[in-house]
Amino acid sequence: MPVYSMTGYASVTHERGLSVECRSVNGRFLDLTLKLPEDLRACEPALRDAVAARIKRGKLELRVHITGTDAGNLQAPPFDVLHRLSQWQSRIQEVLPQAAPLSVAEVLASSRSLAPAATSLDPADVLSAAQACLDGLAQAREREGQRLVDILLERIGLIESLAARAQPLVPAVVQRQQARFLERWNEALKSADAASSVGPQALQERALGEAAAFALRIDVAEELGRLQAHLQEIRRLLQHGGELGKRLDFLIQELHREANTLGSKSAALELTGISVDMKVAIEQMREQVQNIE
Repeated sequence: MPVYSMTGYASVTHERGLSVECRSVNGRFLDLTLKLPEDLRACEPALRDAVAARIKRGKLELRVHITGTDAGNLQAPPFDVLHRLSQWQSRIQEVLPQAAPLSVAEVLASSRSLAPAATSLDPADVLSAAQACLDGLAQAREREGQRLVDILLERIGLIESLAARAQPLVPAVVQRQQARFLERWNEALKSADAASSVGPQALQERALGEAAAFALRIDVAEELGRLQAHLQEIRRLLQHGGELGKRLDFLIQELHREANTLGSKSAALELTGISVDMKVAIEQMREQVQNIE
């Protein structure tokens, strides 16, 4: 199944003088706004059902226009409307003698507003045009969704490479810290009272114990393992497609958690830099995931 973005635009012009326009942006839930001519208000429930069947998330606006190409709109204004306009013009000119008479264009515009001509539009025509517009919107959202997938896969590859760089750094950091502990304890031994009740061997064992405890505190193997598992799950979801925006959002939060823990445990400048780079890439993923349906 494809991955759909919540951002898209489409428009359709029906042969019977009907124009439908759809635009959508990201949103947590489906937020639908319909803008219809008064003559088509009866079509609103069917249009809402049609949109809800196709779109699950996003802020969507569907606008319907009745264009001037419809033959009904080209009919001559009714005589009673022209008669009323003539009476109103006479009354206005009695009070305002300098008022200019109505032009032909003004008469036509006023007559349409007073007595709109029958559009001869069937509700089925409106629904058909809306469905065609929703088809176009789905195609636009699918194209945008594929671009988002490409960006996310690229960021996943970047984070995986950063994790691969971090993995071999941990043993080296532990080894350096162990040597540091032993060096400090040796210095302490030299300055210790010769009559101390604790022997050198015991002090050395204590130093090694402290080094081992430190190694456990800075071990990020579990974090890197969970990070890799989350990345694999995101890759699987992207390949499967469908409605996955909320699940991706949850996994991005978990990636943030692991990257933060990696940074807090880092005992070397190299690991800190890798953690920062991971957070930047994860934040870039989060921005893209917010647009996925």
